[in-house]
Amino acid sequence: MNDYTDGFDSHHIAVPDGLKLHARIYGPGNEGLPIICLPGLSRNSRDFHQLALQLSTAPTAPFRVITIDSRGRGLSEYDEKKERYSIPTEAHDVISVLNHFGIERAIFIGTSRGGLILHILAATHPERLAGVLLNDIGPVIEIEGLKQIQDYLGRERRPKNFDDAAAILKETHGESFPALAGADWRDMAHAIYREIDGILIADFDPAIAELFRVADLREPIPDLWAQFDLFRALPLMTIRGENSRLLSKKTTEIMAERHPGMQQLTALGQGHAPILHLGDVPAEIQRFLAGIR
Repeated sequence: MNDYTDGFDSHHIAVPDGLKLHARIYGPGNEGLPIICLPGLSRNSRDFHQLALQLSTAPTAPFRVITIDSRGRGLSEYDEKKERYSIPTEAHDVISVLNHFGIERAIFIGTSRGGLILHILAATHPERLAGVLLNDIGPVIEIEGLKQIQDYLGRERRPKNFDDAAAILKETHGESFPALAGADWRDMAHAIYREIDGILIADFDPAIAELFRVADLREPIPDLWAQFDLFRALPLMTIRGENSRLLSKKTTEIMAERHPGMQQLTALGQGHAPILHLGDVPAEIQRFLAGIR
């Protein structure tokens, strides 16, 4: 089982509003375009740990990979102004991280909310995007998927230990993720939870879950087709979980029509959001990345 403590350097970056963000750098000496990984709503940089190790230690053309803890997640500071837990603010944070490391252009991998941030960056900072991988997210978000997230964020079950956490995760998500084995659930537990003073906690500001739980999902959600169309000039790959309720097959079909060069992959036996280091997914990602300059 991976303890997530090796293979990277940790950095803390102050953004303009004074908050400090945490980021990991894998393969800091590797040359070429770096890869920036952006996690989902309540997730953190540990979601990308195994993939980042694979990409940064590849025998040919290894990448420098930077995985970011968004504000209020992982080892980034919590924000006292809860209204700043927003996609536009988090998009500005990404630019601050790029500027801190002197990165002009990068390849981006965005899971769920991280992919929504990339839609915003395509409109505000297109010159920073060299290529984009969207992990189970697109310009149309299905209400059913959002309700599913609301439901599991509303469950207040504190695990006794990591084995208990893995069992809870399997009970909650197992139907959507039949591809996962026991070790995968334990890895997910270590990605989601952190032990503090002997107690396991979900590794994000509880205010983030509360803001999402009280969101009114009865109103239609504006689509992001105008922003998605800005990806047309870029290499683009979209991964959809076979059992995803957030990104529909219909939406991915329209995405492919509007971006004819978009590469598509279905993560078999996975739901929202696919784990990127399992099965044939890493090899497909590396093939996609190899074509970006």
